[in-house]
Amino acid sequence: MPCEAVSVADRERVLLAGYALHSADSAGRKHAEPTHLYRGPFQRDRDRIVHSTAYRRLSGKTQVFTSELGDFHRTRLTHTHEVASVSRTLGRALRLNEDLIEALALMHDIGHPPFGHAGEDVLDECLRDVGGFSHNRQALRIVELLESRYPEFPGLNLSLEVLAGQQSRADKSRKPERPLLEVQIVDAADSVAYDTHDVDDALQLGLLTLADLEEIPLWRECGERIRARYASLQTGEYRRAVLHELIDRQIGDLIVCASRRIDEWGVATTADVRRVEMIIRPNEELFQQKAELERFLYQRVYRHPQVVTGRTIAQAQLREMFRGYNAKPELMPQNFQDRAATIGLPRSVGDYIAGMTDRFAQHEFQRLFAR
Repeated sequence: MPCEAVSVADRERVLLAGYALHSADSAGRKHAEPTHLYRGPFQRDRDRIVHSTAYRRLSGKTQVFTSELGDFHRTRLTHTHEVASVSRTLGRALRLNEDLIEALALMHDIGHPPFGHAGEDVLDECLRDVGGFSHNRQALRIVELLESRYPEFPGLNLSLEVLAGQQSRADKSRKPERPLLEVQIVDAADSVAYDTHDVDDALQLGLLTLADLEEIPLWRECGERIRARYASLQTGEYRRAVLHELIDRQIGDLIVCASRRIDEWGVATTADVRRVEMIIRPNEELFQQKAELERFLYQRVYRHPQVVTGRTIAQAQLREMFRGYNAKPELMPQNFQDRAATIGLPRSVGDYIAGMTDRFAQHEFQRLFAR
């Protein structure tokens, strides 16, 4: 074994807890590869994801708000970065494998189609007869099949742990055992990120006011802490301070609760993690507060007339594109035409559309299908 590979294992033995997944304990990859000279397996996974085409395209895909509403709000890529940031913070505090966490976080939304969940709903509807569409499952298709960057194997040949972590997101109903803590961390961080940045973006866009948010106990509690800490703040300073407090409140609670559960339940190994209840979750009070905030966001932001209008237009365009490509598959690139012979035309059309950015989808709709 190369000396640098040993140093990765030595470093993790010093820094990581026994209940973290150490790189030396990875089950490997579907297609065996030699150990890398100076990178551990999950570092390699992270780098392969970052250098993939699908990852780059996230910069042009909707998180919640389409580009027509502005150009400063989150995209699917900036959301992914925020999830990775929160995940690393949680992972380091709990002495988990940050390389694995980062790979999982950077991959978690890589399967999203254009226009976010609006696009996902349309593709699920269009592909209902052949198994439907889920961005979590699509992420696995991308990294196992659709990305073509290496001559030795299809996809990215990620570690089995990263694939299993994404599979747990894709099939939440089938849970014979609990996922690794690194996987649980990313799910929790995803919730922290969107609960916070969707509020931030909605305020910036004028879809909400600070007075609206005072109805929400979690926001009101964070606001009271900020007012007690600072004598006076301008409106913009106050808003940013409360958003920071909202993140800190959630992260701090997750760390405290997880540490207590690990200690009380005697969790010492990854086997222990898999046999006990979910460890990375907020306390019951905060869970209920977050649920109330999310209901508020659904009613006042995600169903806001401006958001719904953009969603409706995008969905109509994607439906027409799906019908059009199925009627004239020669309009697709040759590799998608070729793949249709083995996986069926509807699924190949779904793969092609799912890979588009918002702008490219709009361009192709106007070029090929607009009437």
